[in-house]
Amino acid sequence: MRYISTRHTKEGGGPSPVGFDDVLLSGLARDGGLYVPETWPALKPQAMDALAPLDYPTLAARVLAPFTQGAVDERALLTMAKDAYKGFDHEATAPLIQLGPNRWLLELFHGPTLAFKDFALQLLGRLFDHVLTKRAAHMTIVGATSGDTGSAAIAACRGRPNLSVFILHPHGRVSEVQRRQMTSVLDDNVHNIAIDGSFDDCQALVKAMFNDLAFRDQLSLGAINSINWARIAAQAVYYFYAGLRLGAPTRPVAFVVPTGNFGNVYAGYAARQMGLPIKRLHVATNVNDILARFFASGAYEKAGVTPSASPSMDIEVASNFERLLFELHGGNGAAVRGLMEQLGRDGRFAVGAAELQSARQVFRGHRADDAAALRAIAHTYKESGILIDPHTAAGIVAAGEAEGDAPLICLATAHPAKFPEAVERATGIKPKLPARLADLLERPERATRLPNDLTRVKDFVRAHAGAGAGLRSAGGGR
Repeated sequence: MRYISTRHTKEGGGPSPVGFDDVLLSGLARDGGLYVPETWPALKPQAMDALAPLDYPTLAARVLAPFTQGAVDERALLTMAKDAYKGFDHEATAPLIQLGPNRWLLELFHGPTLAFKDFALQLLGRLFDHVLTKRAAHMTIVGATSGDTGSAAIAACRGRPNLSVFILHPHGRVSEVQRRQMTSVLDDNVHNIAIDGSFDDCQALVKAMFNDLAFRDQLSLGAINSINWARIAAQAVYYFYAGLRLGAPTRPVAFVVPTGNFGNVYAGYAARQMGLPIKRLHVATNVNDILARFFASGAYEKAGVTPSASPSMDIEVASNFERLLFELHGGNGAAVRGLMEQLGRDGRFAVGAAELQSARQVFRGHRADDAAALRAIAHTYKESGILIDPHTAAGIVAAGEAEGDAPLICLATAHPAKFPEAVERATGIKPKLPARLADLLERPERATRLPNDLTRVKDFVRAHAGAGAGLRSAGGGR
């Protein structure tokens, strides 16, 4: 399996295709684009029938094997997957709960940090270890988080000698539980940075560090955000897991996906490209609705960030959307580069009627403000006795607007106890953290507050990267 940049041109412009191990370690392509498979691996219906009875780790190894071909074999994948998911709290790993006729909830919060990010990042930490050990190399992980990615990344990478981890979060704009899940991890290789700004500011700082190629090479930077293709591939697994249990491949299914950065829902698109019969992917946003507006009009336009009860979706620009643009434009990297430059220059761009029609064959956009989300939390609890978090609630709102007769699966992306104030406001019940996290709010914290200043952040990362950083580069497809 080879990978190309979303800014790759058929005439040969941009970096050469690279293998999975280089994609894993580099995250972002050196031309500023995101990696995508050169060709999509396809699973025929009879092959998917054989996947249906598999447990989650075995299914993960089978689905990921085509993407890691030439770098990590299926046997090694299976060992890593079994180790990654053995710590999840539910024996089904990703249980399906029926909410009503043809309506289902896919619970993705039974991992160590109570959010869907654990599914990819627990595996990613082990993949990093596997490849870095093989190369006898050290890597400096730099990531931005709107709440959940940071804690999941830290849980996956803490204590790993081949990794130094720097996570940027917007100061005062994540929930207390989200913050403490990051800042209470005191391992020497973990560094939390609270930025005076928004998530988009954090994300821009991370991208700027990757685009400084000298800095990137000196510290052997690696990405753990969903710009890293390995995360997308790992998240595609639970779409197969749910779809196969509800009748696929003979019966099509549909999904509702709360999303801010477009990574989770793009993983569903990846599963569809592999052959899973997904009839529709409903994109659920909060008031920061750039994605919903795009699927309605074809215009992608910045509008600032409004803090909400679902902070993990408080994102102005969805980084992974570039991957869909590449698909919509037939793999024309020059067109994608032009659109991204226009976005940076003008704060907006628009696709043509043909591209919008193609997008709407798969995607629908939905918007839920805080009031609608709180009503959805209250209604879901009244009807089913199930507590949901405000991100999942945006999905429940979208599910109420969805049309079609296919089984509709709403992704429950976070445990309600991560957002206790919103849940209590809606239901009168304050959800409790699992016993293993019961003392979280009393644990000591460690974080460094920095201004939204690239030089200051780079100086901090350079000063605190592990002793092995820069002595033996991880490579990363240079």
